[in-house]
Amino acid sequence: MTDPELMTTRAKQIFADVETDNPDTGYPTGLVLAKPGIKKIKPHMVGMEGQSAPPATLLLNSNESAYGPSHHAVAAARAASSTLERYVENVDLTLVPAIAARFALPGDRITTGQGSDDLLARLARGYIGPGDELIRSANGYLKVPNYVYANDGFVVNVADDNFVPSVNRIIAAITERTKIVYLANPENPAGTYLSGSEVRRLHAAMPRTALLVLDAAYEEYVDAPDYEPAQVLTLEADNVVMCRTFSKIYGLAGARVGWLLGPNYVVDTVKRLALTFPIANPSVAAALAALEDQAHTKFVFAQNLASRNWLSDELACLGLNVIPSQTNFVLVELPDADRSAEKLDHALRQQGIALRQMASPAYKKYIRITLGFQQDLERLLGQIERFLKGEI
Repeated sequence: MTDPELMTTRAKQIFADVETDNPDTGYPTGLVLAKPGIKKIKPHMVGMEGQSAPPATLLLNSNESAYGPSHHAVAAARAASSTLERYVENVDLTLVPAIAARFALPGDRITTGQGSDDLLARLARGYIGPGDELIRSANGYLKVPNYVYANDGFVVNVADDNFVPSVNRIIAAITERTKIVYLANPENPAGTYLSGSEVRRLHAAMPRTALLVLDAAYEEYVDAPDYEPAQVLTLEADNVVMCRTFSKIYGLAGARVGWLLGPNYVVDTVKRLALTFPIANPSVAAALAALEDQAHTKFVFAQNLASRNWLSDELACLGLNVIPSQTNFVLVELPDADRSAEKLDHALRQQGIALRQMASPAYKKYIRITLGFQQDLERLLGQIERFLKGEI
């Protein structure tokens, strides 16, 4: 049996060590330490800590589809829940052929994961180590730097042009240490995009020793005529990777299903870093059914486009600066300190409406609005107008 007195003595030793932090890492001394880059990881979205507000009844904060998934996907997920005790053996054998058939792609260049975030994290694990660099547009998807820091890599943040990535500056930032150039196209949280010709100009200037990672999570919402689907360049090049998701236009955010298209050697690397059973039965079933229901995705696209145009115009009529969007959200600039984004967020929370603020200082004056049903957007617009008039 363990001697209680000995246990007490050992516990005192441990806590004596913990009392003093290492000034270089911030971690307690005398214990097993995490990699130093992990200390750089921080939240990328503003929470509501310390604020009292009623539960939100109108959620326009996380870029979820207001129209939800296809009813076929819901039915498939419900049916599959009868086998929750079972793993999906090699999920790629089930999902990849359906994805390849739907988008006319080679199946051997595709793998799947728990949303595109899982795949981005695996790319960072596979290709970023101490001293390696990932280049990104400074105000692009704010979660990506954390994946780099977790692998003790460096993030090179390149200034943009009114939230539009600058190809010239990204090219100028490339060095022999560059392993990944990351581009969300369209971007989140701004909703901006680069044309196909600009993406190709960026790729042409890159060395083959670096990967161009195209995060196309919002691609299905794009209507810009000069946008080129990410899969086109990905299929032509041997150092381009595309990530996609079922979370957005397919309305399966809670299912957590994503997929990656890339060169065989990249797909092999990403597969090696996967969990043993990465996606649950109901999620796989829902994704398969969603791929089949093209009528639903066409409907969501049309509704989203109409809502995006309407809300952007109405907000502009209120005197607000709206960043042109190609996604299912719009980014709005609030005018001044008296009518700030933070104050709008707080005022709307009191009305049961949740929008999204970002933690980056560049977004301090901005708030992101996920597009919803027309009646919900009209309700939101009315409350924003009241806020600007000082009525709430």
